[in-house]
Parts: sequence; C-alpha cells; structure tokens
Amino acid sequence: MAAIKFGVGQSVQRKEDDALIRGKGRYTDDHAPATLHALVLRSPHAHAKFTLDATRARGLPGVAAILTADDVKGFGGLPCLFNLEVDPFTGPPYPILAGGEVRHVGDAVAFVVAETVDKARDAIEAIEVEWTPLPAAIGVVHAVKKGAPQVWPDHAGNVLFDVSIGDKAAADAAFAKAHAVAEISIVNPRVVTNFMETRAVVCEYDARRDHLTLTVGSQGSHRLRDILCQNVLNIPVDKMRVICPDVGGGFGTKLFPYREYALAAFAARKLRKSVKWAADRADHFMGDAQGRDNVTTARMALAEDGRFLGMDVDLMGDMGAYLSTFGPYIPHGGAGMLPGLYDIQAFHCRVRTVFTHTVPVDAYRGAGRPEAAYVIERLVDASARKLGMTPDAIRRKNFIPPRAMPYKTATGKVYDSGDFAAHMKRAMEIAGWKDFPKRARAAKKQGLVRGIGFGSYVEVCGTMGEETANVALDPNGDVSILIGTQSSGQGHQTAYAQIVAEQFGLPPERVHILQGDTDKIATGLGTGGSASIPTGGVSVERATRTLGANLRDIAADALETSAADLEISDGTIRIAGTDRSISFADLAKRPGVDPSKLKASATFTSADGTYPNGTHLAEVEIDPATGKIRIVNYIVVDDFGVTLNPLLLAGQVHGGAMQGIGQALMEQAVYDPKDGQLVTGTFMDYALPRAADGPSFVFETHNVPCKTNPLGVKGAGEAGAIGSCPAVVNAIIDGLWREYKIDHIDMPATPERVWIAIREHQRQHSL
Repeated sequence: MAAIKFGVGQSVQRKEDDALIRGKGRYTDDHAPATLHALVLRSPHAHAKFTLDATRARGLPGVAAILTADDVKGFGGLPCLFNLEVDPFTGPPYPILAGGEVRHVGDAVAFVVAETVDKARDAIEAIEVEWTPLPAAIGVVHAVKKGAPQVWPDHAGNVLFDVSIGDKAAADAAFAKAHAVAEISIVNPRVVTNFMETRAVVCEYDARRDHLTLTVGSQGSHRLRDILCQNVLNIPVDKMRVICPDVGGGFGTKLFPYREYALAAFAARKLRKSVKWAADRADHFMGDAQGRDNVTTARMALAEDGRFLGMDVDLMGDMGAYLSTFGPYIPHGGAGMLPGLYDIQAFHCRVRTVFTHTVPVDAYRGAGRPEAAYVIERLVDASARKLGMTPDAIRRKNFIPPRAMPYKTATGKVYDSGDFAAHMKRAMEIAGWKDFPKRARAAKKQGLVRGIGFGSYVEVCGTMGEETANVALDPNGDVSILIGTQSSGQGHQTAYAQIVAEQFGLPPERVHILQGDTDKIATGLGTGGSASIPTGGVSVERATRTLGANLRDIAADALETSAADLEISDGTIRIAGTDRSISFADLAKRPGVDPSKLKASATFTSADGTYPNGTHLAEVEIDPATGKIRIVNYIVVDDFGVTLNPLLLAGQVHGGAMQGIGQALMEQAVYDPKDGQLVTGTFMDYALPRAADGPSFVFETHNVPCKTNPLGVKGAGEAGAIGSCPAVVNAIIDGLWREYKIDHIDMPATPERVWIAIREHQRQHSL
C-alpha cells in the first residue's frame, strides 16, 4: 500500500516553523494588556533568619503593592504531587513567600508590583531586610553527616525518606556466590534547564465576574489551573482561565506551578489591574527547579563467564530546600529503571531523598531515567574491565533477548518489545568498530588519545495518564483538533495533522490544533514524560476514525449509496471506482445534518507505558596536553516502535543528545560548600554546549512496534538525553583506561578535570 502524502511515516516539514522563524511567534512576554509590572525580591543567602520592613518602599512613586509572607499567609503552599504508597511521608511547607527564614539563595521573600519594571526595581532596592546568616547544608554527602545543619527540624539528618526497592536478600545471595564484583561511585551533577524562553506570566482580572485569566508559558494549562486554584489560592477552578501561547522550550521544568503565578493572580485580584512578571536569567537560575543531582554507589555481582548475577545500588537524590511538584519521584521512579536492558534477576536499591539549602530539584528531560541509564551503563563498562571482556561482548552476554518478551524486570517493569543486541550491532557497524584500533594508533602518532564507548538504554514513558482529543469538521471543510497536551517546541501542530492526514488525506495547513486554553478545552494533562504522541496521538487517531465513520454516513445519504462503498481522500468522500463524490465543505453545510455527527471525541490512557530503547555510540579524541575532548564520531540507533515523522524524530534525538553531551562535558550548577552561594549563576560561569561542541550525528532507527500502544509508537522526546551521557563518558574512560589505566571521571568531564586526572596518574607513576 502506498504511503499517504503527509501521513504517518512521512518527513513533513513543521508547519509551525514559518511563523516562528519570521519572528511572528506569540509568547507570554508578548502579551500586551499589562498595566502593572512585578519583580521578586530574593534571598542572597542560602540559609538565614530575616526581618523585613517595606514601609519606605511602599511609599515610592509608582509602587502599587508589595506583598510579603504576612499578606499571603491565608494561602496554601506549592504542593508535592508524589508520595510513597508503602511508606508515606509528610513534606515540609513550600510557602508562596518565605517568612522569617530562607532556605536557599533565591528564596522569594517579597513580590513588588509597580507601574514599570524600573519603578519595581527601585522599590526592591528600598526594602529594608536584616539578615542573620545561618550554616548551610550543601550537597547530599555533607547533608547526611552527623552534625550537618538542618534544613527542616522535622526531618532528622535531612532525609525525607529512606526506602528499598527490589529484594535485598536475593542480591546479597548473588554477591555471596560471585566470581568477581565490579563497583563504581559516581556523581550525576546538578544542571540548570536553560530553555530559550524564560518563564513569564500575565494575569488579568475581571472584577465583574471576579475572574482571573492567566497567560503563562507552561507545559500544561489544566494542571496549573487546578493546583493554583485548589491548593494555593483556595478559589473554585471556574474562577480562573489559563492560556498557554507559544512556549519556548520546557524540558519538564515548565510543567510545575511556581510562586510567581500565584502572586501575580493575588496581586491582580487585589489591585483590580493586570499584572505581568517576566523572569530574567538570574530569576531562572535561582527560582526555577533544577535537575539531576544524584550521588550513587553501585555494585555488580559477576559470574566467571561474564553473566550478571546481581546488582546492589545506594542512591541519594538531592531535593533542594523544598519539595517541588514531582521532586521525590525522580530518584525513586528512576531507580525502577536501574537494571536497564539486562537480565538481572537479583536487584536491590536503597533510595534516600535528602534536603539541602539549594534550589529545589525536579524533572528535567528524562526525569530519573537518564540518571539510571548513566549508572547501569557505567557499571557495565566497569564490569567488562573487571573481567577483561570487551564492552560489546559483556552486553551481548547479558542483554534480555527478544524471545523473553514480555519481560518483567526485578523492579516490576514489563518490557513489551525490543531487540537490544540488534541496535548495538548496527551502531557498531556504522561506527566502524572493528577499525577503531587503527584510528586509535593514528591518533596516538599525533599525540592524541582516542576512546570509544556505548550508552545502551531503555526507558519508560507515556504514562502521564488520560488524554482526550476532540476532532471536528469546520464549515470550510478543514479539521480542528482540541487537545490538552501542550507543545513547547516538539511540533504537535505537524504531528497531529499527519495522524489526520493518514485517514483523510488533508494537507497540514487544513488541520488546525488548539492547545493550552482551559476555557476551550475541557481536560488535559499537558505534556511531559514523552506522552503526547503515545497518548494524545492515539486519542487523535481514534477520534479521527470516529469522525470519518460519521462523515461516511452523511455522505452515504447524500450520494444515495452504502457507507461501505465510500472512500476518503484529499478531503473528499467518493464512491469507490467512480467520479461521484462530495467534499468535506459540502458535507459540513449539508442541510439537516445533525451537528453532533460533525465532531468526535476519544480518550486514551496507557497504564503500561512504552519502552523506547537504543544504543548511542561515541568516539572521542583527547588532547593530553590540555585535557580538551572532541567528539569525532557519534552514532544513534534507536527503537521507537513506529516513526510518525522522521524529521521531527531526528530533531528530538539531536536536541536531547546535545543536552546529554552538555551535561557530560561542561554543564554543572555549582554551590559554594561553605555558604551555599550559587557560583554558576550566570552564563559567564555556567557553560552550555554550542553547535561547535556537538558532533555530526548519524541517526537510524531499528524499530520493533510497541505492543502496549495501539499506534505501535514508543515515546521519543527524552531518549536522546538518556543515551548520550553514558556513551560520552564511557568513551572518555575507554581512552583514559587504555592509555593511563584511569578508570573513573565524573561529569562534567571538563578539560581541567581530564588534565588533572592525567597529571595525577603521571605523578603517581613517577614516584
């Protein structure tokens, strides 16, 4: 059967790009009707008591209001939406404004509203604050030590929860009979999301209806509205409308509610005027949830032939000072993916979530799965070195074979499909794995060290919950889709249009997608966890199919034939094998048609999720004189089940891989261990990868259709960030091990760290 033009599997160019590249995008900060502007006064200390006097600042010209903790004491705090079923915990409050004590640099203590940003800034500077600095707990290793400063008095030792996953007795038994044990201790550093568009909100107040309208760059309008109304402002949800216009990147971090949204809503209602707040980069570095930040020790029990007998992990996840929306879930949920692609029957992991005097940590592209993949893939390479095996051989020995599917892991995950050895083999073929020794020798003649490494991964995604799509025939014969997902750069306008095209043959410009408006769309979970296509896409496909059946019934009456004799293509319904037809536009205008037949709705949820997997293969060149690393070859072979749009897919993989490469080589949020200052609080200190830092990617798919998803698709949005970190770091260690017997380096593997590791090796061997 010939492929449908613009349909599933076609490389359709993104229909949304024309407006965006011409500067015609409409982001939150472009929203005009703001009569007042707001700024946040933030703490310069990681931990301090304080008193605040805003009397003089309130009297400055143009100042409309200054909100402090006393003004918002009737509000609820920001909620944590995760808890443990087996061992529930009670989290500390996350107040909208801190009162009397701050717990991280950037903690919000006042919200200033004025006629202009400059007048608000003058008022910020005029607020009198007396600070009494207190000791700070920075980093989980320090925070759990006896005598460390306490972030919250009700959580002794700064631990929120300390739980086990898996079977400790089985793991202990595996280690007792092991021929050898491989062990690693690694740091997954904290990172700052740094999307292109910083957060912003505009709140308009309708006094007649006592109604708020928030325009905000978020990853989900409905969840945001519900949390703000029900958990924070204590108002009915019908008193607020949330609109999400164009959103310039999110990566998980824009999914959550933030203090400024509630404060803008309260101020707008109090002052009966529109209020706008827009973050600068300093606000972003100090006020937005950050990512990763795990310290992990992992051991593998090994048989003599290289089989994995058991795995034991000790994981500590940094929560920061407060519990962000899904914060505690990230290390706990990620731990469930620690066995990776391997047949490991005996597994145990201790998970501790720890408070520190730092910005809260939450989901960042992959949300625990990149951290898990990094641990297992580093440990697999360490196991290979321990036994003198090659990294590919030990993987082939332990990969879960296709015949074992569906396979239930020791942590309860059920992999439905996949051929893990096949995508690794293909990556090796493309990379010229067999000829690597020749390239390594040639590099050495030039004074350089070459390394090559894998990152084979599996992740779980598409489990956000229930998503409903409403599809309707417009009067002009176009099709409109209303859905509660939210694009922040993924290309939903194009992807959903292709699903419609698959059934109706309509070009993308005739399919219109509306997202991000709680007044026009009844429900929605937003976008996160690579769920939009695996969940929302299924809903769109099913609703479109139902609409098609309705339209056939209408057309059968108009053409005086049976619906079974009709076919749909190019926005027209015709009697198969004839020239008798009726257009969508004529169907929409046909007299006497039941309006309910011109629309359809469908809902889908995937409790089982999808399990994309693949292999990233990196080849690097290290300059021992400077420590500088250059990626000279980068291969990705992924299994995404079914490819909806190869162009969109490649863009997702490239972008995710670059974020992982950035973390592997240069990104790290650094806090001073003594006073908790955010040392890397600007782009002068925090390094982001540029195009020149990345490789020329070679990307292929080796797809095995998903059996738990009706479309056969597996989520793809986060996969690039999951396979990249271990691939790059394993490649670096491969080179360092071959040349110097250096078997460890933590991310980010900066030139300084690499240079120091080489010099330390040389110093020890010169003694």
